[in-house]
Amino acid sequence: MLVFVDETGDPGLKLNCGSSKYFVVTLVVFEENEEAEALDKRVSLLKHELGFNQSHEIKFNKCNREIRERFLRSIIPYNFFYFAIVINKEKLYGEGFGYKESFYKYASGLVFQNAKTHLSDATIIIDGSGSKDFRNQLSSYLRKKISGGHIKKIKLQDSKRNNLLQLADMISGAVNRSFSEKADSKVYRDVIKCREIYVQVWPRK
Repeated sequence: MLVFVDETGDPGLKLNCGSSKYFVVTLVVFEENEEAEALDKRVSLLKHELGFNQSHEIKFNKCNREIRERFLRSIIPYNFFYFAIVINKEKLYGEGFGYKESFYKYASGLVFQNAKTHLSDATIIIDGSGSKDFRNQLSSYLRKKISGGHIKKIKLQDSKRNNLLQLADMISGAVNRSFSEKADSKVYRDVIKCREIYVQVWPRK
C-alpha cells in the first residue's frame, strides 16, 4: 500500500494580509502498488501529450483550467482513493494554532485518524522539497501516533521527480478550490468525486 501526502495553503492566521483562508492536507491511497505504477505511467504519457518534458512538474496552481480538467479526467479510471482535511482558519480559536508546529500536527492528526482504518502496512511518501515544517511535524506525528501495523515506513521524495506526488497536489488543489467562490470552484472536485472517501471540514460552521 502506498500513500502520497500533499498540503495546500499555509498555516498563517492573518487572513487580511495574504494568508490563505483554508489549509488542506490530502492523502492519496493506492491499495496495490501495481495500480500506482500504472497511473505513474499515465501521467508520464499525459505530459508527453501536453508537450511537456518528463521533468516538468504539474502543479494545480500553475495550470490553467483545460490542463487541470484533462489531468483529473485522465486519472479517474485508476483504482485509488483519497481523504482530505480542510481547516477553515476563520473559525479557529486557541493560542496553539498560532504556532506552525501545533497547526501542522493537528491538521495531520485529523486526516490520518480519519484514514487510519483504511491503512495497512502502508508506505507514506511525503514531498521532500515542500514545507520543511510540515514534513517534520507530519513525520513526527506518524511515528508517535499511528501504530498497530497501519504504517510500514515513511519516505521523502522530490515532487519534481514523482508523478504521484504531483497527483496529490492536483487533488489537494481541487479540494481547496471547491471551497472558494471562483467560477470554477465546483468543476475539478466533481470530476474526481468517485475517488473521494471522506473530506472533513474543521471546525464545522
